Amino acid sequence: MNYKREVIGDNIGFSTIIDEKFNTCSLSVKFITELDSGYTAENEMLSGMLSMSNGKIKSFSEMNKTMQELYAASISGRTNTVGYTQVITFSASWICNRFALENENITESMLEIVHDCIFSPNTENSAFDSKNFKICQKCLIDDINSILNDKREYAIMQAKKTAFKGEPIENSFIEIEDAEKVTPESVFKAYEHLLETSQIEIFYVAPEENTAVSEMFRKGFSEITRNSRQYTIYSNSPIKAKPEKVTEELPVNQSKMILLLKSDSDDSYAMNMLSIILGGTPVSKLFMNVREKLSLCYYCSCRYIKNNVILIESGVDKENIQKAYDEIFNQIEEIRNGNISEEEMQAVIKAIDDSLSGVGDTPVQYVNWYFDRFCAGEIITPHQYFDKFCSVTKESIIDTAKSLKPDTSYYLINKEISE
Repeated sequence: MNYKREVIGDNIGFSTIIDEKFNTCSLSVKFITELDSGYTAENEMLSGMLSMSNGKIKSFSEMNKTMQELYAASISGRTNTVGYTQVITFSASWICNRFALENENITESMLEIVHDCIFSPNTENSAFDSKNFKICQKCLIDDINSILNDKREYAIMQAKKTAFKGEPIENSFIEIEDAEKVTPESVFKAYEHLLETSQIEIFYVAPEENTAVSEMFRKGFSEITRNSRQYTIYSNSPIKAKPEKVTEELPVNQSKMILLLKSDSDDSYAMNMLSIILGGTPVSKLFMNVREKLSLCYYCSCRYIKNNVILIESGVDKENIQKAYDEIFNQIEEIRNGNISEEEMQAVIKAIDDSLSGVGDTPVQYVNWYFDRFCAGEIITPHQYFDKFCSVTKESIIDTAKSLKPDTSYYLINKEISE
C-alpha cells in the first residue's frame, strides 16, 4: 500500500491510497464545515441531494439505472459530526477499466458523473430540484424520528446536549422543526456556502495511480471563488464548575443512565486505554463487576470521545440506579488507586490490535483510517498507532483516571414504575 497526500487548492487536500489487491476505484470527497454555520439541517440533506442526481441525470431512478449500466457502480452521501465540525461526504465506487467486458472507460464515465454531481447539481433558479428535495427531507425527518424511537440513542443524545451545552456540538442535534423549515432554496445556499468556505479532503483508493482524478478536482475547484479556513476539529470540552444532573420520565421498558466525565489531560492514548479498561471489552471492570458480579444493570459500557470525554452508558432498573452509579465510580476509583492487572493491560492491547487488524481490508476502511488520522492531526499508519498504545504506561492511565471529573449525568426513568 502507498499513501500520498498533496494540496490541490485552497485548503483542499487530495490523498491517493494505492493498493494492488483492489479491483475497484473509490472516491470520497469530505467537506468539513463549522457546526454553527446556520446550515446544519441543510447540510444533513445536502449529501443526499448531491448523490441522487445532477444537472444531466435528473432523477434518483435515472441515476440508479446509470449506475447499473456501469457494472453496478455506486454513488452515495452521508453527513456526520466529527468533533466540533460537520462533515458532508460524497462517495463513489466503480470497477477498474480492465474488468469492463467491452473495454468501456468506466473511470472516465464516473468522473464525469461525479464532476456534475458536485459542480453542476440538479438545480434551477438558485434552488435544488423540488422532487428530490422532498425525498431527502422525508429521509431526514425519518432519521430524527428513529433516534427518538430508539431510547438508548435518545438518552445518549439528551446527555450530550447537556454535556456540550454552549459548544458547537450542541448545534449538531437537529429537531424535526428544524428539518421542516428547510427549503430547496436554503439547501442551495448551504451548497454555495460549502463550496466557498469548507475545508475539503478528497480520497482516491485504487490499485494504480490515475492523475486524471486529481486534475478533475483541481480544475473544478479552481473555477470557484474560495474563501475557506481551517477548522478546529477537536478541542477539550470545558469541564463544568458544578456537575449537571438531568432526569426525564418516559414509558420505557428499561431505564437508562448516561454519565459523561471530562478530563484536561492531553494524553489521548492513555484516555483511550482508560476507557477500554473501564468498559470497552467483555472483561472490563464495568462489565465484570457492575453487570456480572453485582447484576446491577442489563448492560454497562464505556467509550472515549475525542473531545477528552468518557461516556458511560447503562441500562438499569430504576431501583438499582444509585447502586449502579456508586459502583461505576467505585471502579473508577479502583483504577485511580492503581488496581490494574497485567492481564487487563494485555486485554486492552489485544482489543486495540484486533480493532486495527481490519484497516485496509476495504477502500472504505482505508478512507476512514486516514481521514480520522487527518482530523487528529497525526497522519500515521495503523502499526505506528499501535506502537503508541504499547508505550502507554500503567502510571499514565492512573494519572488520566485521576484527571476525570463528573460533568453530566442523565437518567431516562421508566415512567410506569415511577408512578
